[in-house]
Amino acid sequence: MENISIIILFLFVMFTLLGTGVWVGLALMGVAWVGMELFTTRPVGDVMITTIWSASSSWTLTALPLFIWMGEILYRTRLSEDMFKGLAPWMARLPGGLVHTNIVGCTVFAAVSGSSAATLTTVGKMSIPELRKRNYPEKMIIGTLAGASTLGLMIPPSLTLIVYGVTINESISKLFFAGILPGIILAGMFMAYVAVTSRVSISWNPAEEPKLSFLQKVANTRFLMPVIVLILVVIGSMHFGFATATEAAAFGVIGSLILAATQGSLSWKSFTSSLMGATYTSAMISLILAGAAFLSLSMGFTGLPRGLADIIASLELSKFELILALLLFYIILGMFLDGISSVVLTMAVVEPMIRQAGIDLIWFGIFIVVVVEMAQITPPIGFNLYVLQGMTNHQMGFIARAAFPMFVIMVVMVFVLIAFPEIATWLPDNIRSRPS
Repeated sequence: MENISIIILFLFVMFTLLGTGVWVGLALMGVAWVGMELFTTRPVGDVMITTIWSASSSWTLTALPLFIWMGEILYRTRLSEDMFKGLAPWMARLPGGLVHTNIVGCTVFAAVSGSSAATLTTVGKMSIPELRKRNYPEKMIIGTLAGASTLGLMIPPSLTLIVYGVTINESISKLFFAGILPGIILAGMFMAYVAVTSRVSISWNPAEEPKLSFLQKVANTRFLMPVIVLILVVIGSMHFGFATATEAAAFGVIGSLILAATQGSLSWKSFTSSLMGATYTSAMISLILAGAAFLSLSMGFTGLPRGLADIIASLELSKFELILALLLFYIILGMFLDGISSVVLTMAVVEPMIRQAGIDLIWFGIFIVVVVEMAQITPPIGFNLYVLQGMTNHQMGFIARAAFPMFVIMVVMVFVLIAFPEIATWLPDNIRSRPS
């Protein structure tokens, strides 16, 4: 009963603060402050300052603003136009045609941008006008873009995986490699859905694409080469042990600046815009992480995480039952909070549970990312749905219905991960990494 009373108190303070419009990071600090005042005699101000400084001065966290900046720089280049030119000739002959450019384009851009919103905006600007011009079904255009853009959260560099790794003190490089295979498999599942739908749908009647020879397709592929080289530099430097995740992020920033300069799209205005965009996003996430660190410490004084872990242990749930319970919990939470907030808000309580259940923390990071991806396309707070509404002027209901099949595919992906955990753990278990 005591644990339930503490949970109710924390939730009441949390939702009161969030309901008044207080920033998420400050709301977390407010809840932590209340917990410290009620459950410990230690000076709250000193503890808060020490905890926030420790959380903010983590060297691992340096990778976060660098990867965000890399994505911001590329977002302001002609990358989207070049990607469509390079991808379209290869996608046109597949069942489903150029709709696959949404999925493959998001997969490629996800590998140079850890942001779902940046992936959605960049690829959407490229593909929506072209696909509409060719008479592809509007629901399929919107749905695949909403679902595939969430791959920016899984395929490295993933901001969510960085936040998760920092929160539980796990290797960022291992988490990055853990996201590669699941990200590719999920993209393949999206493409399979498009292929099947194109064969059974009576409204599928796009304009025919002109046939190109193999040499013409290869010639158009040159537009993709700069971004592919950048991906290989970032991921390859970590794979071969040349760089940590933070150093790889620095390589990515330098590479993206060079790419923007060679495209002729690097100006003082685009440079400062990308820098300020990265600063805003990084500051927001860092404030949330600082608040979460203070809340975790406060919860430790209450004994809540250990108490909940003991309750879960007493229920004697199997790993599968615990994962299903957490799946339902995060889906509901994702209806009201963005992904990064969901991760940092819950890890203080969830981490002891999964450790006690013997669940692999690397695998659980990928599980969390898939469920957070669902939150991006789940009303009423699905961030990707709002971005798409601004881009297309469709009603929210139409966009949510178009994205629902992608949500179902992500649920299926969770069960694939449960059935075959090696999908997430094989690469990080066998990868060469640089000694810390």
